[in-house]
Amino acid sequence: MTSAENDTVVETPTTATEDAKSARKQPFPQGFLDTISTGWAERPESLPEPRAQASFAAARREAVSKAFPGKRLVVPAGSFKQRSNDTDYPFRAHSAFLHLTGWENDAEPDSVLVFEPRSSDAGDAGHDVTLYFRERADRTTSEFYSDATIGEFWIGPRPSLAGVAADIAVQTAHIDSFVAGADDLTVDEDAELTRFVSELRLVKDEFEIAEMRRAVAITASGFDDVIRDFDRAIEHSRGERIVEGVFHQRARSDGNWEGYDTIAASGPHACYLHWTRNDGAVVPGDLILIDAGVEVDSQYTADITRTLPVNGTFSDVQRRVYEAVLEAADAAFAAAKPGVKFRTVHETAMAVIAKRTAEWGLLPVTAEEALDADKGGQQRRYMVHGTSHHLGIDVHDCAQARREMYYDGVLEPGMVFTIEPGLYFQIDDLTVPEELRGIGVRIEDDILMTADGAVNLSADIPRTVADVEAWIARLKR
Repeated sequence: MTSAENDTVVETPTTATEDAKSARKQPFPQGFLDTISTGWAERPESLPEPRAQASFAAARREAVSKAFPGKRLVVPAGSFKQRSNDTDYPFRAHSAFLHLTGWENDAEPDSVLVFEPRSSDAGDAGHDVTLYFRERADRTTSEFYSDATIGEFWIGPRPSLAGVAADIAVQTAHIDSFVAGADDLTVDEDAELTRFVSELRLVKDEFEIAEMRRAVAITASGFDDVIRDFDRAIEHSRGERIVEGVFHQRARSDGNWEGYDTIAASGPHACYLHWTRNDGAVVPGDLILIDAGVEVDSQYTADITRTLPVNGTFSDVQRRVYEAVLEAADAAFAAAKPGVKFRTVHETAMAVIAKRTAEWGLLPVTAEEALDADKGGQQRRYMVHGTSHHLGIDVHDCAQARREMYYDGVLEPGMVFTIEPGLYFQIDDLTVPEELRGIGVRIEDDILMTADGAVNLSADIPRTVADVEAWIARLKR
C-alpha cells in the first residue's frame, strides 16, 4: 500500500493541485468520522535526558548570540522537496539548523529556531532561544488520519513539545505561534548571518570529531562489503549499480544514509569527476573508482575515495598512475600542519602532479612553468579539481565561509578536511599515450588537524598498491 494510492481527505479542494489530488481520493464515510477519535489508549510520556549533543549545540548557539547582539535571528529547518507529483525526497534539515539544535536526523520539517533578543530594560545581554515546530496532532482532529504528509496514521508518531524540549535542552513552542518580523535576520537571506553560521563549523568540537570518526569507521565497512561482492558486480551488466547498492545497504543499516551520491566509476567512467549514473559494467582488468561516505544519524559524513583493480592486481601502467597520485596525497598530508595556509595542501599536491605529468611528456612546458601562478596550470588538464575541502555536517562543509577563512585561511586544531588528489586521462584525450587513456585514479582521505599535526582518520582503509592488492585478495577468498 502506498500513500499515493490510499490517502484521503475530507476538505473541499481550494486549488488546482488539491482539485487534481481529489480526483483519486475517496471521502471518509460518516461512520468512520463518528468513531475514529475514540478508543485510543492514553499516551504516557516520560521525558528523556538531554542527548549527548545538547550541551555542544548550546555552546554553538551562545556563539551566535554573542555575534549578533540585539538582533532577532531566524534559522529555518526547511521543508520537504518534491521528487515527483506528491512524492517527496527524504527530509534533511538545513545544516545550520542541525548544527545549532543538535536535533539530528529526527528533526521535523518546517521547524524554525528563533533567537529573540532580550529586552535591554532587563539589563541582560543575549537571546532567548525557542524552537518552533508542529507538535503531534490531537486525535480529535482530522490531521492525524487525513494528512499524508504529517498525519501519524501515515508517517508514525511525531514528537511532543515537552519531549523535544527535554531531549535537546531548548525551549519549544508550536509553529502556529511563530510570527516573522520585518527586521529578522534569516539564514540564507542575510549574508552576514549565513556566513557566520557557516564559519562556525570550520573548527569541530569534541562531539563532532567523535561523529566523524564513527562515520569513517562505518564507511570502511562499506568498502569491505563492496570488495566481498565484486564477483556479483562483475557478473551484472550494470555492475556499478551493484557496487552502489551494496554500499547503500551498509549506510542505511549502520548509519542514516550516504552523505552524497555514491560514485562507482569503473573503467573510463573514473575520468568523470562526479559520475553518479553508475550504470556501467565492472570489467576485470579495469580500475574502479569508488567515492562514497556514510552519513551517521547526527548527519556528519565521511568522504572517502579508493581506486581498486577489479581483478585484484594493478597493471604496470595503472600502478604508475596510482603511485603518482599516492605520492601527491602523501606530500599534501606532510604539508598539512597547524598554522599552515589551507591552500598549501593543494599547492603541494599540484607540484607532484606537475612533476610527474611533465616527466611523462604530457605537458608542453616544464613542471616549473606549469606551476607559474599566471601562465601555468597545464597539469590541471589531468586534475581539474581542488585537493581539499572542509568536511563535517555537509560533505562540502562551511561553503558560505569567506575566502580568507577558507581557501586562504590557516589550518587550526579541530578542522576536518579531505586530501584527494587524482589523475584522469579521458578515453578520447589525444594529449596522452593510448595506454593511459581511460585511466582515472583518485585517493581521498579524511584528515583531522590536531595541535600535534594532521591525523588521517581513514588511514586504516588500505591505500598503498601492496595493501590494496592484499585487501582485495583477503576479502575475495
